Amino acid sequence: MAYLSTDKKKITVNTLLQMKANGEKIAQLTAYDYTTAKLFDEAGIDSIHVGDSGSNVVAGNADTLPITVDEMIFMARGVARACNHAFVVCDMPFGSYQVSREEGVRNAVKIMKETGVDALKLEGGIEILDTVKAIIAAGIPVEGHLGLTPQSIHKLGGYGLRAKEEAEAEKLLADAKALDEAGCFGITLEKVPAQLAKTVTESIHGITIGIGAGPYTDGQVLVYTDAFGMTEGFKPKFQRHFAELGQGFKDAVSAYCKAVKTVDFPNESESY
Repeated sequence: MAYLSTDKKKITVNTLLQMKANGEKIAQLTAYDYTTAKLFDEAGIDSIHVGDSGSNVVAGNADTLPITVDEMIFMARGVARACNHAFVVCDMPFGSYQVSREEGVRNAVKIMKETGVDALKLEGGIEILDTVKAIIAAGIPVEGHLGLTPQSIHKLGGYGLRAKEEAEAEKLLADAKALDEAGCFGITLEKVPAQLAKTVTESIHGITIGIGAGPYTDGQVLVYTDAFGMTEGFKPKFQRHFAELGQGFKDAVSAYCKAVKTVDFPNESESY
C-alpha cells in the first residue's frame, strides 16, 4: 500500500520504510512553529523537520551552533502539536550529544518527553555511533545526517560540496552503513554528489532524505523560507523557489501601512 498525500493517517517510521519499499518519494520541509506546521500538515506534507536551522531562520544567527536544547524544545513542541499526519523529526543541537553518550541520551529523552516529536536527528557517523546506539536502545527513533554537516562548519571550512574525493566518499558510505546497522531509520544526505547519494540509498535499509544530493534519494527536504522565496541573497544550485512569499509579505505589509495611514482601515463595517 502506498501512503499518498491524500491519505491522512499518521505517518510513522514504518510508513516511511514502506514508502521506500514501494518507491514512493518522501516530501519533507522544515518548520519552526505551530501555525506554519499546521498549514504544511493540512497540505499533506509527509514529514516536517524541526531543524537547528531555526538558529538562522528564527534567531538570526550566522550558523546553527548557538541554538540550545530548550530553544529546540520550544519550537518542536509547537510543531508536534500541529501535526496529525506528518512525521516530525527534531534536530539535537550542537553540544547536546557530543560530550558523552550519557549526556546525549539524557538530552534525547528530555527532547522527546517535552515535545512529542516522532524522532531525533544527529549529525555525524562512526564517531558518534555509541551515542546513536544508546539513544535507539532508549526507544527513540534516530535519523543520521552525513555530508555537509552544519554543526561542524568550522571544521569543514565552509558550505561547499562534500565527498567529491574518493576517500571522503568511501568514509561517507561506511558511515551510512554503520548508522543503518546500528538501527537508524534513515539518513539525511546534504550537499553530496548525486551518484554517491544513489549508492548510499541503494546500500542501506533505511530511508535517505536529500538536500542538494540529487534525485535518487528516497525523499527531499528544503528549508521552507528558502523554498518559498523568503530568504534574500541565498540561492544555491539545488534551491528552487516554489513561491515568492517574501515579496508577497512585503506587499501585504505595505498595503496594511497605507490602509492605516489613510484611515481606510478599520472602516465602518470593521468597527464595533
